[in-house]
Amino acid sequence: MQTAEVVVIDYGVGNLLSVRRGLERCGAQVTITADHQAILAAPRVVLPGVGAFADAMAELRSRNLIDVLKELPARGTPLLGICLGMQILLDESEEFGMSSGLGLIQGRVTPIDRTTLTGEPHKIPHIGWNGLIYGEMTEDWHGTILQQLTPGNEVYFVHSYSAHPVDPQTRLADCIYNGRVISAVIRSGKVYGCQFHPEKSADFGLALYRNFLSWKP
Repeated sequence: MQTAEVVVIDYGVGNLLSVRRGLERCGAQVTITADHQAILAAPRVVLPGVGAFADAMAELRSRNLIDVLKELPARGTPLLGICLGMQILLDESEEFGMSSGLGLIQGRVTPIDRTTLTGEPHKIPHIGWNGLIYGEMTEDWHGTILQQLTPGNEVYFVHSYSAHPVDPQTRLADCIYNGRVISAVIRSGKVYGCQFHPEKSADFGLALYRNFLSWKP
């Protein structure tokens, strides 16, 4: 079996070591870089991220990476954003005031509601294991990075803000946090976003990585 090559973007915001280890456990040859040509030449790209939306965009901007990332869909390069890396794929975020994102998937990032569906306060950030369900307009995961995986499996979340794509068909998978629906996996063409951390989500998360590494859209 041929080793899958993947570039993980290093822009000073992200848990690079754990992402690398997770991908390598799935047989990937991982390059961590901010080099423009290496990113554009990559067969697939991962955009990790932790922290604040505006800070992440500022780091990308300081490295002149925004136009590079925007070019990937036109090249047909599969791109996977993880956690904050998923959120910055969208148009904008309300975190600490309005900030512009990459605009690769139409939508906005907003705070998770601070109450349950019945109006009771609950913990923010949303931290811990939560089971996935199909998105509202999704009937199956065939042909996606979730193919051959099963709803109900639990994955690990750490976040205070949630992505809201404009097109509901973009939402491949959601989870329910005390009655509140949260986007867990989103997709537009070959651009994917994953709100949870696959490398911290046991066998399900590693299976998602394997699908991404072998995925041929």
